[in-house]
Amino acid sequence: MKTKLLIVCLALIFCSVQGFAQLSKAERKEWKKKAKEYAKNPANLKTFVEQKQAADSEVSTLKTQVTGLTSQISDKNARIAELEEELSRMRSELTTVKTELAQLKESPNPMDFSRGIIFKVQIGAFRNKDLSKYFENNPNFGGEATEKGEQKFTIGVFRDYWEADKFKKYMRDMGVKDAWIVPFKDGVRVEIKDVLEGVVAEKETGAK
Repeated sequence: MKTKLLIVCLALIFCSVQGFAQLSKAERKEWKKKAKEYAKNPANLKTFVEQKQAADSEVSTLKTQVTGLTSQISDKNARIAELEEELSRMRSELTTVKTELAQLKESPNPMDFSRGIIFKVQIGAFRNKDLSKYFENNPNFGGEATEKGEQKFTIGVFRDYWEADKFKKYMRDMGVKDAWIVPFKDGVRVEIKDVLEGVVAEKETGAK
């Protein structure tokens, strides 16, 4: 009986190491001594085996937990990558919006005729004719007084010179022979030659 128990002890002990053949002479002697001690006291061997089984079970549980945590980390890393990509896209869109907003601020509002270059069609200059009460809240009809006491009246407001020119021709066809184009820059009347270069450039760009 003791011989069989000794064999079992040696088998269990040698399974927990790399192999009996790999032990040094001193280690073999030490493990033989431990095997004899376990043979004399089976309770200690039983405790040793149970502890080893418990340790193996704990290691297995920990490995399962590590696998689960690794999977969670992988999922979170993938989610972080998605969020970073979305954040990058949103930043790009924000930059685009800011650029467009800056361009809008720099460009004159099409309905704000007090800024930029506009063209009106003057239909005549008259004395003793005050139509200023019709100017208010009516950007398409306006006028201004001259030093000679005349009132110059204009009809229409155009950003495009050629649209203004077309309207001028309509007015002349209707009998307003003195209709002609007058330009304004930032609300101040200027000479046509001061804006003619830009008008020609726009026409050439449109032709291309």
